[in-house]
Amino acid sequence: MMKLFGLADCNNFYCSCERVFHPDLRDKAVVVLSNNDGCVVARSEESKRLGIKMGVPFYQVRELLERNGVAVFSSNYNLYGDMSRRVMSMLSSFFPKIHIYSIDEAFLDLSEIDDVVSLTEISRKAVKAIYKGVGIPVSLGIAPTKTLAKMASVYAKKHKGYKGVCVIDTDEKREKALKLFPIGDVWGIGRKHSKKLEYHGVKTAWDFIQKSEGWVRKEMSITGLRTWKELRGESCIEMEDDTYKKSICTSRSFPDQGLNKIEDVEEAVANFAAKCSKKLREQHTVCGSIVVFAYTSRFRDDMPQSYINEIVNFPVPTNDMQEIVSNAVDALRRAWKTGTYYFKKAGVIACNVCEDNAIQGNLFDTVDRDKQSALSKIVDEINMRNGQDTVRVAVQGFSNSWHMKNEYISKQYTTNIKDIIIVKA
Repeated sequence: MMKLFGLADCNNFYCSCERVFHPDLRDKAVVVLSNNDGCVVARSEESKRLGIKMGVPFYQVRELLERNGVAVFSSNYNLYGDMSRRVMSMLSSFFPKIHIYSIDEAFLDLSEIDDVVSLTEISRKAVKAIYKGVGIPVSLGIAPTKTLAKMASVYAKKHKGYKGVCVIDTDEKREKALKLFPIGDVWGIGRKHSKKLEYHGVKTAWDFIQKSEGWVRKEMSITGLRTWKELRGESCIEMEDDTYKKSICTSRSFPDQGLNKIEDVEEAVANFAAKCSKKLREQHTVCGSIVVFAYTSRFRDDMPQSYINEIVNFPVPTNDMQEIVSNAVDALRRAWKTGTYYFKKAGVIACNVCEDNAIQGNLFDTVDRDKQSALSKIVDEINMRNGQDTVRVAVQGFSNSWHMKNEYISKQYTTNIKDIIIVKA
């Protein structure tokens, strides 16, 4: 039997998360907004039918949303992250070899299941169990390549007859799927390549694979050729071996015209650095350096412009919160210029990431690394039991001046004890 891959995709994930705790919205139009309530980043099927486009600025469709009674939510990343963890946990109980591709997608290595009928049954049980246990609808595509599996998941989502699982395991099924699939929707075909292909008469995925290998290599380089081979049934993209991110970025755009006080930007940068250190510890890694950046709005020609980009190299790779936060704040202070600058965005990037069991020490290191590690572990345990940032570095502060604008945010039902739903019998 051929080797098969699966792609599990949560349907309209952000909207589905909100519907879990608002069952009255199950069949009604829902949208979720981006940071600072700027643009529409998630739409239910009902919202799509109203003609609401992905990425459209909120202010442009506010009247349309109100007129049609569309439920509007600000992005609630704590809720979405926890719901994603629950989905992936249940998914891994059915399929041990999974690679989490994004917050709402995971690739599955199905090579150990050698019967398509059994595989389809197991997959449908998994989809049904996740919906019953977490409340999130999932579509699962199965095919001999990851690109085809992603295509199959789209069909599983669009057509109820598949019962959440679409399998492309024969040349006949593959040909039929390719002929009905728009080239612009193929995974790996970007907007630029899509326009070029349409110019050359390529409308569907089937049209694309009719092109010669030489033509594809010339017009679309090695990346396009890989997609071409995958659509023809030749697996070129294996499951990822890396279990951790090679760089971690935490950043945020600030509401209104931005921040102009150093203490406000310091507080924001301190919190971003703390989150980077937490993510490093969660994946059992350390970073060799960090980048601290902040910049004013590029679209405000009527205001003074400034850009901060400071690199800090650590003598010994670290994931310690105090060390990363203090160095990030010091870097910002060194780069700060006097004047009235309104910074619209800032962030921290952890670079040169490696596993925490492969650290090269420094003979002249003055830090007690064992003590530092033990303290970080205790802080993480306290915060896990009592809530995020219960214990924090003082410079992280408690100001709301830099926090995102989120007028329509829902409660953190699964991560904050104060927001747990109370049922009265």
